[in-house]
Amino acid sequence: MQQSAVPELAHAHTRPIHWLATATAVAGVVALSSILQPHSATAAQTPAEETRSAPDPAAAPPAADGVDFPLECGPVEAVVEQKASGDLDGDGRPETVAVVHCDAGMSTPPDGVYVLTQGAGGKGARVVATLVDPKDRYTVSDFAVREGEVLATLLGYSSAEVPTCCPDTEESAKWQWHNGAFVRSSPADARSV
Repeated sequence: MQQSAVPELAHAHTRPIHWLATATAVAGVVALSSILQPHSATAAQTPAEETRSAPDPAAAPPAADGVDFPLECGPVEAVVEQKASGDLDGDGRPETVAVVHCDAGMSTPPDGVYVLTQGAGGKGARVVATLVDPKDRYTVSDFAVREGEVLATLLGYSSAEVPTCCPDTEESAKWQWHNGAFVRSSPADARSV
């Protein structure tokens, strides 16, 4: 029989008490780990995250059809010439901007530019802001909504003597929601004809 270089140690022999101590320690670790589990990872938002103004992918922009625009057209109807949608106020719901004029049939009727939002309880659209009043005698071209801004080229008249068929001024305009209102600015490339 060959003798080991390492003397046998008394604790190296397993006894039932060692198995009981090991089982108790393992049970304690398992119990503790079940209590200290990290939250499960999910792609769903927690209730606190849902209250933030996250975009609602199901929110449709307000329709411009059937809206009572603040436009006096007499015996003719108001016509929505152009429209574009986007989230202008950062609340996660889109607004619609409509370029509207009276269906005059002749000449160049002035345009009004109106911001629409969905009515309370999802009932129809309503006008919440007038960006261009038809009384100012502008015709709108190059109209767009981009990155929370309303952009337009406004064609107008240098004097009351200029016929309505032939606007003789042109300026670029931009509106952006700021401190609870739409603020107009003119981009650097604004020009006059």
